[in-house]
Amino acid sequence: MSSLNLDDFTDLIERPDGGVRRDAEARRERQIVPPGSLGRLDDLGEWLAAAQGSAPVRPVERPRVVLFAGDHGIAELGVSARPAGSASELVREVIEGGRPVSVLARRLGVPVRVVDMSLDCDPDLFPEDVVRHRVRRGSGRIDIEDALTLEEAEAAFRAGVAVADEEADSGTDLVVLGDVSVGGTTAAGVLVAALCGTDASVVTGRGGEAIDDLAWMRKCAAVRDALRRARPVLGEQLQLLATVGGADLAAMTGFLLQCAVRKLPVVLDGVVAAACALVGQRVAFRAPDWWLAAHRSGEPGQAKALDRMALEPLLDQGVKVGEGAGALLALPLVQAAAALAAELPEKPEKPEEAAEAAEAAEAAEAAEPEASETSAAADASDVSEVSEVSDEKRETE
Repeated sequence: MSSLNLDDFTDLIERPDGGVRRDAEARRERQIVPPGSLGRLDDLGEWLAAAQGSAPVRPVERPRVVLFAGDHGIAELGVSARPAGSASELVREVIEGGRPVSVLARRLGVPVRVVDMSLDCDPDLFPEDVVRHRVRRGSGRIDIEDALTLEEAEAAFRAGVAVADEEADSGTDLVVLGDVSVGGTTAAGVLVAALCGTDASVVTGRGGEAIDDLAWMRKCAAVRDALRRARPVLGEQLQLLATVGGADLAAMTGFLLQCAVRKLPVVLDGVVAAACALVGQRVAFRAPDWWLAAHRSGEPGQAKALDRMALEPLLDQGVKVGEGAGALLALPLVQAAAALAAELPEKPEKPEEAAEAAEAAEAAEAAEPEASETSAAADASDVSEVSEVSDEKRETE
């Protein structure tokens, strides 16, 4: 039995500061560019202000890409264009700077952190800071067995919480969240289908490296079989992650929830991040207020999950490669929104408005002595009435 109580997150997670958001909206009304003329950038700036608890909004200066990595046993069925157990090769390419996320991060000056949760390889292949949170070697084949034991799911979830705390404590002010996995989109599809009550075909996409029709049918069948195993445990989110998720997905869910606790905004990448966010929403309904959907990847499972959480993606570039690349494309947009909200000058006050304000101030000052005199007169009247009552009482006696 797990000792982790996910219900605690409901009490720990607050919404972004509504008062600060109203202040940011009022400030936006006073700026030289009319409200609404910057489109989504207005909303983004106000969202950031509320998340930071600061109006005007502070610039996003210390973003970081965090990628959770793992291999999934379901890949043995040929549901991915890449061979089963080969996620370690992708991780190696990310670290060496040869993947799309590496190129974009280098160009934008954003550090990339990879967290190995269940790669199917010798942990000695990677540095200690990559592998120190690993739970197991590969996750189980979810169509016929659990991805993890409940104890492993709890360990992975806690690892995600720990990574979130590490990022918040180190001064990271915004996280771009993605995954590096083989078979991960299949597990994500199962979670989305289970939580949204849909069929396998509705959530099954073709992955980052597009699979052919035969592989897509195998993937649909795998999602369908795993979905049968998921439905009986829908009420227990940690058990759901253990049954049809994986160590990387459990860690991402814990990471997302703890980021909301620590008031650290997160930009979501593709279908895997969206599926974990959907599980997180089931745990704590206020948590999605801290997350931003970066882009539409074209994966039907991602679209379904984001729609359920009422998150509208910023971009629609059809980036399916995963590993946080699509989410990283949205980062300059977020930074631009912060800069505009903070640095656009306010409109100069019109002469007639200044005159009206001065007259109102003078009227208020003039009213103060009158109010004081009235108050003094009222007090004197009260004293007189009290004296008269006392005199009447003595005469009666």
